[in-house]
Amino acid sequence: MTASPAAALTARAQDVSSEIVTDILTLVRQETGSYDLPGLAAGLDLLRELTVRHLGRPDREERHPGGECGDTLTLTYTGTGAGHVALVGHYDTVWPTGTLAGWEQPQPSGDGRDKLGGPGIFDMKTGLAQGIWALKLARESGVPVPTVTFLFNGDEEIGSLSSRRVIEEVAQKVDVTLVLEPTAHGAVKTARKGSGIFRVTATGIKAHAGLAPQDGASAITALCEFVVAAAAVAAPDKGTTINPGLIKGGSAINVVAGQATAGVDIRVSSEAEQARVDAELDAIKVGDPRVRIEIDHAWNRPPMTLNAASAPLLGLAREVAREQGRDELPDAAVGGASDANFVSALGLPVLCGMGAVGDGAHAQGEFIYPDTVPAQTALVAGLLVRLAEPLRG
Repeated sequence: MTASPAAALTARAQDVSSEIVTDILTLVRQETGSYDLPGLAAGLDLLRELTVRHLGRPDREERHPGGECGDTLTLTYTGTGAGHVALVGHYDTVWPTGTLAGWEQPQPSGDGRDKLGGPGIFDMKTGLAQGIWALKLARESGVPVPTVTFLFNGDEEIGSLSSRRVIEEVAQKVDVTLVLEPTAHGAVKTARKGSGIFRVTATGIKAHAGLAPQDGASAITALCEFVVAAAAVAAPDKGTTINPGLIKGGSAINVVAGQATAGVDIRVSSEAEQARVDAELDAIKVGDPRVRIEIDHAWNRPPMTLNAASAPLLGLAREVAREQGRDELPDAAVGGASDANFVSALGLPVLCGMGAVGDGAHAQGEFIYPDTVPAQTALVAGLLVRLAEPLRG
């Protein structure tokens, strides 16, 4: 009996699993911290070379300069069937250059499963390699495939400040967007919190800390008051978290600080919570009225929900998973934001978390389970085959 297309893709992905893992490790070895422009440029060149090696030269290609951020690259491969799918993934990581040298490989899990570690391997270089191979396997299967546009951006970890416009433009030109971010323990991600990256500046009055401390108004003291009050605005029961992650200030130990700044990460599950947080932060008062507090309300990504356009796409992914022998394909709501938030906010069909299975994003123990690479690659390949007809007009 001839195997079904879905089963054949799974078997083929298993056959080439070691090659996919080799490509994953090749990407990991090129460090691409979000603030390392030379490293990002080299990483994007490597990613393009890998894509062209497996898929040939794209029919359309555009590199969008990122300025102070990593560039965004779009590569479009014309399909043999109908439909147009975007495969989106970021190549920047939270890890500064030099991290790889001191990275220790993780021990096998308690049940003996192998793990592979490295800076960015889970978030999200495995997803990038799996996406490239997914189209390769789908094309080699001989069945119609949709046109596919890869979008690789180098600033997701710092808010997609340069690439957001490109992401939204591409999403509006295609039928479906699949974001190759890591899974939530094997589940696709259908809901994500919105995020804000606020900058709070306190401006006080400098003075000699020993001779005339009364003449000074400490920006650091006031900012600390503000940060404590801001943290209390969080409402975890409503999905709202507030994390003052960076704080800087002052000029010398013996000088009353004239200025201090804080970077605050805010996550919300609804627009109502976003409005509440804005209002309550603006209402915070500090003890010394001579210190001026200014807040840059930089909401970066809107909340993502399973919108009406995405629900059929989730159903289709579950059909493909069943055909490939999975008992179920769960979905999950997670606290982290991604570029899928932008697409969802436009009311367009999108699934996130189509990439790696592992754990430890942004943590020293970041890892993947290499034995899951074939199934995840085959899932995306199977979806591409099924999406040779568009979900929407």
